Amino acid sequence: MALDTGATAWILASTALVMLMTPGVGFFYGGMVRRKNLISMIALSFIAFALASVQWVVAGYSLSFGPDIGGLIGGLDLFGLAGIGMDAGEGTYPPILFVMWQLVFATVALAILTSAVAERVKLSSFLVLGLLWTTLVYDPLAHWAWGGGWAMDLGALDFAGGTVVHISSGFGALALALVIGKRVGYGQHSFEPTNIPMTLLGAGLLWFGWFGFNSGSALAADGLAANAFLVTNTSAAIGALAWLAASWLHGKPSSLGFVSGGIAGLVAITPAAGYVGVPASLVIGAVAGLLCYACMLLRLRVGFDESLDAWAIHGMGGLWGAVATGIFASTAINKYPGLLEGSITQFVNNVLGAGAAVVWAFGVTFVIAWIVKRTMGLRVSEEEEYVGLDIAQHGERATT
Repeated sequence: MALDTGATAWILASTALVMLMTPGVGFFYGGMVRRKNLISMIALSFIAFALASVQWVVAGYSLSFGPDIGGLIGGLDLFGLAGIGMDAGEGTYPPILFVMWQLVFATVALAILTSAVAERVKLSSFLVLGLLWTTLVYDPLAHWAWGGGWAMDLGALDFAGGTVVHISSGFGALALALVIGKRVGYGQHSFEPTNIPMTLLGAGLLWFGWFGFNSGSALAADGLAANAFLVTNTSAAIGALAWLAASWLHGKPSSLGFVSGGIAGLVAITPAAGYVGVPASLVIGAVAGLLCYACMLLRLRVGFDESLDAWAIHGMGGLWGAVATGIFASTAINKYPGLLEGSITQFVNNVLGAGAAVVWAFGVTFVIAWIVKRTMGLRVSEEEEYVGLDIAQHGERATT
């Protein structure tokens, strides 16, 4: 096919927008930790970007999009990007651009996972864990949903990564936090965020980058991309307002809660953005804001230290979004009818796809984390944790 320069330009721009989300995660998380861990938290996102980038071009792309093996994983035929060219080929854009487009999704997922290990992880252990997680958790899920795996064959819908990115990182964070354990003093001392404005900046970068995340998944500069753009913003806005309202009933309406609701709305609309219209996006975002807020309160009540709420926001938001896609998918937007249009099959397929992603992400992450913990240790010493990872791990200090 002939190269479509418009589609190519849009995917290039969208890729750059999604890349911005990885440092956005770093700033979003960095502002919520204590000052002595500020550099460490931001650095983990940059390290995640570099680590996942190299893994992806060497083996990750092939494992995700190589020839299908039993519906579970791709083969290594594309190892080292063998045979990936610059000509349009079967699509309207260069295959090598699609590699980069998918790469930035993998980097965001690994960055989100760092929520579970905030303020206590050994950098060397994170490098090993991150490489194993991207290979054994993310790549299989990407193949299932997008690379010709069983979920794609079944018909489970995931437009831009609700299962692949958000369920994987959110439920992976839940498992990882269980293995690494609580921060020293958690539940006994107040861990005040060091810089809320930095978190707000991170949220702004995420919201901005998410337009590329969802709209770019149309892989064309067309009406579907425009619809995804609009429903993405709508879901984020109503999610932010829903969380704000719920938190207001329990005290003062915090800016941190407001942007957390916005992220919840963005997460939930991600799998649905190419299949639903504006009315559905209002419902999806509102439910996400309330659901994720409730999950955060539950985490706090049980005293579980999944430090920065990747499970509550990304895991549960992604799960709701996947289920909601099966409910609200509309033939007025795309060719797939959801439950409200009479397709029980589509709803069941999405529930199965999301459920399998939850089990895989949680189970495999737990095993990986346990192995790393038993072999090289996951966390720094109590003394290093007391000093802070900025000094202990990086020999640097954030300015006051």
